[in-house]
Formats: sequence, structure tokens, C-alpha cells
Amino acid sequence: MSELKYTVADFKSDQEVKWCPGCGDYAVLSAIQKAMPQIAANADVEHSRFAVVSGIGCSSRFPYYVSTYGFHGIHGRANAIATGLKTANPDLSVFVMTGDGDSLAIGNHFIHSIRRNIDLNVVLFNNEIYGLTKGQYSPTSKLGKITKTSPYGTVERPFNPGELVIGAHGTFFARSIDAEVNLTTECMVAASKHDGLSVIEVLVNCMIFNNGTHKAFAGDKEVRAEHTITLRQGEKMLFGKNMDKGLMLDNMKLKVVTVGENGVTLDDILVHDAHEKDTMVHVMLASMKYPDFPVALGIIRDVAEPTYEREVARQIAEVQATAKIKNVDDLLNSGETWEVE
Repeated sequence: MSELKYTVADFKSDQEVKWCPGCGDYAVLSAIQKAMPQIAANADVEHSRFAVVSGIGCSSRFPYYVSTYGFHGIHGRANAIATGLKTANPDLSVFVMTGDGDSLAIGNHFIHSIRRNIDLNVVLFNNEIYGLTKGQYSPTSKLGKITKTSPYGTVERPFNPGELVIGAHGTFFARSIDAEVNLTTECMVAASKHDGLSVIEVLVNCMIFNNGTHKAFAGDKEVRAEHTITLRQGEKMLFGKNMDKGLMLDNMKLKVVTVGENGVTLDDILVHDAHEKDTMVHVMLASMKYPDFPVALGIIRDVAEPTYEREVARQIAEVQATAKIKNVDDLLNSGETWEVE
């Protein structure tokens, strides 16, 4: 364990937090300020090695509210900026704060940073609406949602961020809810330990433009107990107030069952394995929707693959060791060259 002893106060900035009262973003801010001291202690990361990058949106105000290096980018480009930052300085612990509009609609850097598996920690705030720009529907808005830009209801099928991440060859995907600050903190700490790109989707509430969008399954504690399932590595997939409901496979499909009914025993319940490289069960877990299934929370996928920045560094080292290219002039005069008369 590191001798670095930071506290939550070390990661709080002196800036006034300007979100609407009751916004779920406050809870995520609390979670990351709790996570960063733990990350520093676990990985021997000094305060000066943390960086927070954002794009545009309510969540993208984050760099001002944490006491770290920060960069407030432009719409949809946070992942691209963070990729350059991490590649240039692999020793940094880089967090990307982004929203469902910022990363899933504006530009396509999100899926390519996932595909490259660069070692970034992406926190995706999903309130299923554009908040900062005043209530347009987003790529995760529910089908039929009435908004400023869909007055008769959106006809577009929404993205499921988990499906998108895993489909883009993502190596780490977790999900939490704004009210579950401890779980969000736990996911952030686990993401920092993951060697590669991690995505944490946090289901947050927008009090002004989409109040209660997650309420059916993410309301009070009793509602969450019955309608969500928190997955933990190596443990049975159980949920419910009495932990008597669970998930099993039936004809290669997930099925919700109750232990003790219809001959179902604890042995029939699936054991969660986030490290399984096959994506089949992980996709099914990430895709579960209320009311037919509990919404999956916790770390759904966590597998090891080579990272982008390490492969770039390896390639540069190999070229420098074997080639005659030692500087930019050598590079410009190598390969095919021609003169313009």
C-alpha cells in the first residue's frame, strides 16, 4: 500500500458548483472525490498525475469542480483529447467526464477510443436528455419520448451504452446509479485498476428536463432492491429485498427465477464472471431492461487486452532500435521522396 495520504478535501476545487438543485451530477462529483484518494493510495499515483478531460454538457463542467489538472474541450471531442494526453504522457491517470449527448451523438471518437483500448477512465453520465442545451432528445432517450425536438415523441430507437461499448470490443464496462454513491466510487476505483479503456455509465436524473426517467427501477432503496441487480465477481446473480430472485440461462437466454419455486435451487443461479472474454453473457446482462429484467449494476465486463499507448511506445522503441531514423529530418527524408520543380 502506498504511503500517499490524500483526503476528499485534496480533490475539491474552490469553485462554486453550478448545477441545478437535485441534479444527479452532484452525486457523481462526490463519488469521484471519494475515489481519487483511494486510487492514489492503491496505485501510488501522486496528486499531480490526475487529469480530468471533458467535452460540452452539464457533466462537462467537471474539470472546474475537482482539484486536478483539467481540460474543458469541445462537443464530442473529450475522448480524442484524452487519447492524445494519455499517449503523450502514459503516467497520467486520465478521467473523461462526458454525457449521453456528448459522446454518443457528437462525433464518433467514443467508439474508436474503446476500440483502441487506450487506458482512460470514461464516466458516461446518462440522463437520457440534452440538459445544457435545454431539453432535446438524446441517443439514449426512450422511444416515444416527448421533448423540445420531438414534440410528438421520438421515433428513434435508443442506444444502450453497454451494448455499444461491448460491441466496440470494450474491455471494461460498469454501470451505477447517481443515488448509489458508494457503488459509483467502487466502480471508479476498479476502473482505475483496469489496464485499458474503462467505461462507467452512471444513470443520473435531470430534475428540469427529464425528471424521474430512471425512477421506475432506480427510485428509493426498496425499489432498487427489487428492480436492479448488483453484479460482483464470483458471486451468484441474486437480487430482491430477500435476495431470493436470480438469473439463470434457459435455451441460451437469461431468465428471472425465484429460488425455491418450480424446482429452482441456488445451484441453478448463474455466477458472475466479469473476466470471461466471450461477450455473450456480458451483452445480455448489459441489455437487460426493466420491467422484464432487473437493470444490471456493478462491473459487468473486465477483461485484459493490449493497450493503445503501450503498443505505440513499443513500436517507437522498436523503430528507434532497428532503423536509421533518429530525428524528424531522417523521417522526412526516408521512404519515397520527390522534388517539386
